[in-house]
Amino acid sequence: MDGAAITRRVKAGRLHRVHRGVYAIGHPQLGFEGWCMAAVLACGSGSVVSHQSAAALWGMLRPEDRTIHITIPTANGRKPQVGIRIHRTVTLRASDATGRRGIPVTRPSRTLRDLQPVVSGSLYLYAVRRALDRRLISKDQLQSVDEVTRSRLERRFLALCRRHGLPGPLVNTKVGRYEVDFLWIDHSLIAETDGWGSHGSRAAFEADRARDADLQAQGYRVVRFTWRQVLERPKEVVGALRRLMER
Repeated sequence: MDGAAITRRVKAGRLHRVHRGVYAIGHPQLGFEGWCMAAVLACGSGSVVSHQSAAALWGMLRPEDRTIHITIPTANGRKPQVGIRIHRTVTLRASDATGRRGIPVTRPSRTLRDLQPVVSGSLYLYAVRRALDRRLISKDQLQSVDEVTRSRLERRFLALCRRHGLPGPLVNTKVGRYEVDFLWIDHSLIAETDGWGSHGSRAAFEADRARDADLQAQGYRVVRFTWRQVLERPKEVVGALRRLMER
């Protein structure tokens, strides 16, 4: 379509300019995915949705605004456009990108690597947890076991184990049909860290006890620690774990 034809359609309200050289057909209202696709088209061949925008496309984060993050695989590139945040890199490989609903986007593992330096630690951990829950990545793709802990309490507990030289547990791993906080396979020992927010109701109390009984019937020892124990009585926690491991 030549420039004159585009101009006529714009004046007739059949085309609506989104970015330079990119038009919406029929109406100017685009959803988040529409803005992502428009940004990719505006930035040219090889460009992909990345960073916060890629995390939102994968369901790790919620879309924040209309500014779409785009990575282009070159140190050079097009001039920035309104509504597009361009990231230039020479490390983007073909294997780092894929398509999601027809939109070129960084793969989940690459998305998380890009995301970590530019968002808060808590938001990054939330995105990691969402990626794991949605099975977008596996735990062996993470650089650190700290990334799979769900809460501040779990991170405190893991740091306590390291500080006192306890063997490193598996974190948030499956035992049968349950996911447990910490597992020492060689000792058949499970530790759960109980925050009041998620374990303070009658229903949660009953469910936890039923689950513990089932795990114990399978040959595991289950021990639970509260926030106050981990924070205020760490030596007692470590001592209890050592005694259980020595049996």
